[in-house]
This record gives sequence, C-alpha cells and structure tokens, in this order.
Amino acid sequence: MADGPELDRGRVLAYRVTAQQLDRPGLRPAELDVLALGAQDTPYGSARLALAARVPVDAGPDDDRLELVWSVRGAPHLHRRAELPALAAALWPLSDADAARRIGGQIREGAKLGLAAFRAAAEAFQAVVTGERDKGAVSRAVTERIPAALSYDCGPCGARHVSGSLFQQAGLAGGVRLVVSGRAARLAPLAERPAPPDAATGTDALALAYLRLLGPATVADVAGFLGTGATELRRVWPADRLAEVRVDGRRVWLPAERLDVLRAAEPARLVRLLPPGDPYLQARDRGLLVPEQAHQRQLWRVLGNPGALLVDGEVAGVWRAKQAGRGRLELTVTPFGPLTKRVAREVEAEAETVRATRAASDVRVVVETG
Repeated sequence: MADGPELDRGRVLAYRVTAQQLDRPGLRPAELDVLALGAQDTPYGSARLALAARVPVDAGPDDDRLELVWSVRGAPHLHRRAELPALAAALWPLSDADAARRIGGQIREGAKLGLAAFRAAAEAFQAVVTGERDKGAVSRAVTERIPAALSYDCGPCGARHVSGSLFQQAGLAGGVRLVVSGRAARLAPLAERPAPPDAATGTDALALAYLRLLGPATVADVAGFLGTGATELRRVWPADRLAEVRVDGRRVWLPAERLDVLRAAEPARLVRLLPPGDPYLQARDRGLLVPEQAHQRQLWRVLGNPGALLVDGEVAGVWRAKQAGRGRLELTVTPFGPLTKRVAREVEAEAETVRATRAASDVRVVVETG
C-alpha cells in the first residue's frame, strides 16, 4: 500500500475541533456526534459541562433522551438511551483473553475465567437490580451470586467484594444505569434490558466512531480508549473502510469518507472551558494534543484532573472551579502563556456557561500568572 498524504498536527487539531462540534453547530445534546462514544462523567457533572461546551449557550445540557451508565473502560458516561443495547454488545470482550486482560490482576485466578466472568457478573446484575438500589447493596448481592474466584477479601471493611473492574465493566451488559445524587450513587434497571451478549458485535463501529471523532489515529490509540489490546482489536479492525495518512511521520487512519474533510480543515476561532475527561481530551495521542510534557503533567494527573482551556484548537491552559460562598463559584484559569484581550473576554463568557450548568448564582474568574 502506498503511503498516505502527509498532514501536520495543526490540520488534525482543526479537524477534531469541528468533528467534536466544539463550534456549537446548534444541536440539542442528544444530537451531538460525540455521544457515539459517550461523554465521560468523572467527576460527576463533567459530562453536562462537556455537552454545554457544544450546544447553543441558551439551550443547556439537559436532554431526557440521555442515560448515565458504566460503559467504556467501566467509567460512567452519558449515552443516548436508544443506543445502549448495541453499545453493550460492542463493548463486550472480544475473546476470553481480552476479558481476562480487562479484568486485570486484582483477581488473577478469577480473570482466567474470561468471558464466563463477564457473563456471571452481568447475569447477577439482571437478577438483583430489579429496582433502584444502593450501590453497596448491589455489590454485596452480586458477590453472593458469582464464583468466589471473582471476588476478593477487602481488608479495610472486612468483607468480600466482587472485583471493581469487573463490576463496572459488566454493568451495562447487566442492564443497569446510574442514579447519582450528590456523592451517593445508586443503581437502577434500564427500561430495555436484553440478555447479556453471546459475543461482541459492533466493536468495529466503535472503532470507526473513534477515528471519526479523534482521528486520524492508530490501532493502539483506539484499543487504549476502548480498554482492549491492539492485537484483539485487529481482529475486527475495519481496514477496508479506512484511509491512511501520515501526521508528523506517524502512520494513522481515519474513515475514508472523512479524508477530504481532514484535508480541508481550518482552525476555528473559539475559546472553550473543557471539563476533566471531555471527549476532546480522550484522544490517546496526548503528545500530539499537548506537545509539552510539563503541560501534559498539569492536565493529566494521577488524581484530580483539571479542565482544559481550549483556544483555537490548542490546549492553552488548565482551569478549576470551587465553591466561593453560597451559590457562588470561583473559576481559576492557569494559562500556559499570556492571554490576549480577546481570549480573556471569551474566557469570561465561557465561565458564565460553567456557572449556568452548575446552577451557581455568580462566578468570579481568576487568571493566574506565572
């Protein structure tokens, strides 16, 4: 195969901003294309901020067609409710080895059960979550129904628990949704609860969605996002629907029908305050997104990631919000360099979107200078 066209990172970032609909094309939340992969909700409330960055300012992020579930990598995401049955099948492990890899080392012997481990947990969810229940109560009930090898002894609480990674990754196939109030999470049954999948189907469509929204990218990039391995993903890799390009000498792929869009992409003039875990920040090629390692360390931390200040497609700083009195927010922006007057004005405007989304009465913006 001949090498694909060479493109620079500026063109890729311009493409992603538009593909991610950060130019606010006038859609309602459930109509946004990013929901093909979901909007991660860690910490709680982040997904609503991600949607608010993409919908008209006066529209708001709420939409009754959306549901909060454990999905990609077992993390909480907002998705379109109608797509959840297909998503459960697409996220099902591709093989016993894939299932064992996704469970990880906490229950090494239990992980060897592979797909049987996922099926046992999913069937336990369907049996015990018949109404809204406390998460801890569901964990105990699921633990009682699965093979002992899939649980472990928890020293701090003196009890035996189902593996956390298995618990959350099997939740969607088990037909459960998340109900969050404050810091408390409860589980409830989805309105439509098909049986756990017999086999993974539609994983190739998820790969295409990643490449459409966060491409061009490699097999390893997509596998990392989905929580699987590159070797496993190659079994369903939609090669016949992809175009190869090179970005800074790296071979990467995107859906063939998007190649002309990528080539023609131009930077959008916009400022957005993206929350932690925003779909734009989910790309696995972090070095392309944020070239400076010092800036990467500021944005992607072991615990407690900040949000990102996006300026014309570039991550130009980080931000955090905290309560500053009753109903008030203080939003601190730490830019990677000086802000122009135009960007400073637009940061103030975007801070109002954060305020409205978090139902605060007022917001104060503080820009830190190095």
